[in-house]
Amino acid sequence: MSSRLPATWDIFCRVVDNFGDIGVCWRLARQLAAEHGLRVRLWVDDLKALRVMRGQDATLGWEPRNCAVFGWSEAERVGVVGEVVIEAFGGGLPGTVVDKLAHQNKASLWINLEYLSAEDWVSGCHGLPSPHPQFNLKRYFFFPGFVPETGGLLREGNLRAERAAFEQGGGEQALWVELGGRDAWRDALNISLFSYEVGGLSTWLETLAGGPAPVRLLVPEGRVLPQVSEWAGTGVLQPGSEIRRGQLTGRVLPFLTQPDYDKLLWACDVNIVRGEDSFVRAQWAEKPFLWHIYPQHDDAHWKKLGAFFDRYLAGAPPGLAAAVWSLHEAWNGHQPLDRAWQAAWAQIDAWRHHATGWARELARQDDLATSLVNFAKKAL
Repeated sequence: MSSRLPATWDIFCRVVDNFGDIGVCWRLARQLAAEHGLRVRLWVDDLKALRVMRGQDATLGWEPRNCAVFGWSEAERVGVVGEVVIEAFGGGLPGTVVDKLAHQNKASLWINLEYLSAEDWVSGCHGLPSPHPQFNLKRYFFFPGFVPETGGLLREGNLRAERAAFEQGGGEQALWVELGGRDAWRDALNISLFSYEVGGLSTWLETLAGGPAPVRLLVPEGRVLPQVSEWAGTGVLQPGSEIRRGQLTGRVLPFLTQPDYDKLLWACDVNIVRGEDSFVRAQWAEKPFLWHIYPQHDDAHWKKLGAFFDRYLAGAPPGLAAAVWSLHEAWNGHQPLDRAWQAAWAQIDAWRHHATGWARELARQDDLATSLVNFAKKAL
């Protein structure tokens, strides 16, 4: 087996969940190029989703640090496929790429990068060969995960240091001013809301408005915004719009770039997130978070949600574990939301402590990009 590091990697991403899929692939591509010295080509079938995430026009061509973005259809023009090809989340590869993998002179490694899950079966499937029905190709399953027997989670090498510098250098207030805020950041409980549509959201908003202390709700553009607009009763809310009712002040934010969204998670006291990318970043923020899992028609997402919280809450005080799980049942549609929120909020100090310990324990594992590079060294 060769330990030679592949020079060029190709990542193919079909955008299914608007931002979760491309969010993972864009972070991964940048990290592989910046930290592992690879030449990375990211092939995407929907450049609109990437455009808002980058904060600039998602034009084709090379980015700094050897990372390039191309449209999916442009793959037909690829002369030589990279030494490692990543098929993200079962989205497949263009037919011409598969043909070149099978017939070009050099051997390439084909990795099926799967969705993140905490279910027990993931460890047993991680790294297994995935035979192609037609060609003799090196193809393997690769699972992100929360235990050392998986591929780990996306985490840049300087992430924790960047977060510490942000918190110690007054980054919270600076970010708030940058987003248009004029008051003091720490004069309220700050909650970020990036969620799918939520049953009972209006009841939760009324609970915040009628609570004992000021609450600031930060809502980036997204699918939950029409529900917030309906509750506010002031017409369609746009970035910069504000809501004021009782103890609740809401502010609509533009869709943030990934670096700015990370900062929002670091700044807020509680983060409500959706999909895979923001779910992982909320954990690295070391703050209490509420995960709105992507709903599946056969309710398979409940098993995935339960598997994660079995791990996340293992060893947590019983009162905290019960409150956090009940809140997630409520947010994902199985419990009254107002009472679940109040019960979880009563445990907030214990939850903060638990969130920090969880993130630091996860950081003992290799990150996803490093795990992929090490796997490729052995497999090629």
